[in-house]
Amino acid sequence: MNKATAAGTALWMALCASGMYALWSYASAPGQIGSVPRRWPAAAASRPDPTRPTLLVFVHPHCPCTRATLDDLAWVLTRARGRVAARAYFYRPADESDGWTRTSLWKTAGALGVAAASDPDGAQARLFGAATSGMALIYAPDGRLLYDGGLTPGRGHEGDGPGRKTALAAIDGTLASAAEVPVFGCALIWAGTKREGL
Repeated sequence: MNKATAAGTALWMALCASGMYALWSYASAPGQIGSVPRRWPAAAASRPDPTRPTLLVFVHPHCPCTRATLDDLAWVLTRARGRVAARAYFYRPADESDGWTRTSLWKTAGALGVAAASDPDGAQARLFGAATSGMALIYAPDGRLLYDGGLTPGRGHEGDGPGRKTALAAIDGTLASAAEVPVFGCALIWAGTKREGL
């Protein structure tokens, strides 16, 4: 192998390694979490279920990462066996119709038995401190926060991780105090433009 081929091969390997590192860094970087209320906000559009915990998930309907959140939500709901009420708030820019939210993610949430609602201008997301698509909150029937964070182990990755297991423990009442877990996903509401960043 001549020097030019060796140098080219080394450069190619360095570029591949840095590309893989960039992808890994992106997938494992948690999203932002706003100021999550420790009690269900009085100004919320709905009330917590009076007989079982309520799980809220906040969704950007055009975020490809959120498919994994809904897959992990299915895992949680299957194991919870009706012991939790689940609702999804789908962000909708103020200047868009409800049709903008009716993506395949909306259909998937409905198929899971999750009550889906459009969230005009992200009013509910802001009220609950959700800044990242895939943010999940679980509140007790009395309005106490039991869990806040994501369900997935990484951005766009479903499967075994602390999020879904801790969420299930919160539903089962086996946590000593409210749990906070990182959330991975696209920014829920962007400053500037509604489609930036996807």
